[in-house]
Amino acid sequence: MEVIITREDQIGELVAEEIAALIARKPNAVLGLATGSSPLRIYDAVAARVASGEFSLAHASAFTLDEYVGLPDGHPCGYRTVIEEDFVSRVDLPTEAVQGPDGGSSDLDGACASYEEAIRKAGGVDLQILGIGTDGHIAFNEPGSSFASRTRPKTLTAQTRRDNARFFDGNIDAVPVHCLTQGLGTIMEARHVVLVATGEGKAEAVKHLVEGAVSAFWPGTILQHHPHVTVFVDDAAASKLQLADYYRHTYAHRHLVTR
Repeated sequence: MEVIITREDQIGELVAEEIAALIARKPNAVLGLATGSSPLRIYDAVAARVASGEFSLAHASAFTLDEYVGLPDGHPCGYRTVIEEDFVSRVDLPTEAVQGPDGGSSDLDGACASYEEAIRKAGGVDLQILGIGTDGHIAFNEPGSSFASRTRPKTLTAQTRRDNARFFDGNIDAVPVHCLTQGLGTIMEARHVVLVATGEGKAEAVKHLVEGAVSAFWPGTILQHHPHVTVFVDDAAASKLQLADYYRHTYAHRHLVTR
C-alpha cells in the first residue's frame, strides 16, 4: 500500500495523472467510479484534461460502486444520476458504457448477479476509485461485512445515513435504509485501487486503513492485502498516522522506484 500525503487541491491532479497513464497504455480501460465528495476533484481534473485533448475516454467503460434501493429513476441523489452529472456528462465517456447495480429492480439478488457478470465480461476493473467512510466502510460495505462478499443488498448503518443526509437536504429520514453495493471480494479484484480521504473527520478511519489490524470491524483494512493500492490523503486525514514522516519520505523518492 502506497500512502501519498499531499495538499487536498493536488489530489485530483495526481489521480488524473494515474488515469491518463492507464488510458495511454490501454485506451479501452475499465474504470470504477465512486460517488460522494471525495472523488469530485478527480473528476474535475480528468474532465479538464479530456477537454484539452490530453486523452480520451471514448473507448473506455466504467462501473459505479453502489446504488440506493428504492429511489425512483432520475432521483437527484440516485448514484446513476450523480455520476452522470459529476463526471460522465463532462467527458467523452459514452453514457451507455457506464453500468451500475439496479437499485430499482424487483429482483435485487438477480440484479446483483447480473452486475457481477457484466464486470466479468468487461474483463474486470483496471482502476477503482474509492472513498472511505468515517466508520471505515468502502463502497457500502459496513462494519462486519465479509471479506469474501460480492455485490449484494446491504442495510446502511445509522452513522452512514447521518453522514449522507447532507445530500438529502440534511433529512436523515429521506436517506434510504438499503442499498446495493459491490462486495469487498469484488473490489479486491480491481487491478489498481485508488482511495482518497481528506479532512480530520477521516483521520481515524485512515489510521486503521493503513496501520491498523485487518478486521471486519474496519472493512477498508482488507485493502492491506491488495497488491496495488494507492492512498491519497491530506495532512488532516493523515494526522493520526504514526509513520506519516516515512510516507512523505518514500513519496519524495518515488521516482527512484520502478514498480
